Amino acid sequence: MPFIIAIDGPAASGKGTIARALADRFGFHHLDTGLLYRATGAKGGDAVAAARTLTAADLTREGLRSAEAGQAASRIAAIPEVRDALVAFQRHFAAQEPGAVLDGRDIGTVICPDAPVKLYVVASDAVRAARRAAELGADPDEMLAQLRERDLRDSQRAAAPLRPAEDAVVLDTSALSIEAAVAAAIAHVERVRGA
Repeated sequence: MPFIIAIDGPAASGKGTIARALADRFGFHHLDTGLLYRATGAKGGDAVAAARTLTAADLTREGLRSAEAGQAASRIAAIPEVRDALVAFQRHFAAQEPGAVLDGRDIGTVICPDAPVKLYVVASDAVRAARRAAELGADPDEMLAQLRERDLRDSQRAAAPLRPAEDAVVLDTSALSIEAAVAAAIAHVERVRGA
């Protein structure tokens, strides 16, 4: 049975960096589930039809990491039919041997509620805005406003709102280096795996 690591949290908290590092460390497959929503939004047209016809090739489109793509993803992620269309894609991915790391907003609560490892990665609003601004070459104040708007939308949507699973371990990366955050995540996974 594949070992699943579910990582959730708001944008720019560090969850993607941690997820990629865990996948590399343990030899697991990695899926940034936000790319599914970004790619669905980038396809344009009817969001539900776009989600139902999403392919792996769609995940390699140019511009999926832009702030605009992130905002579009957050808007269409609130559409229950879009979420339903992408659940099977994500669960199929998670079932790959020897294991998978999925990061997003509802992995531990909806997609893989039985995952043995659930992390909820957070950081302060100011730290997240500074990270995203540095990544995109954007204004930190503008990034802060966008992140807060997105957090509000993601946490208040009716379908799979952003929240930690009841049994998730919360990892606050606000004051941690990348290395320290990754080390903390690896230590937790190893404890659960009994390594």
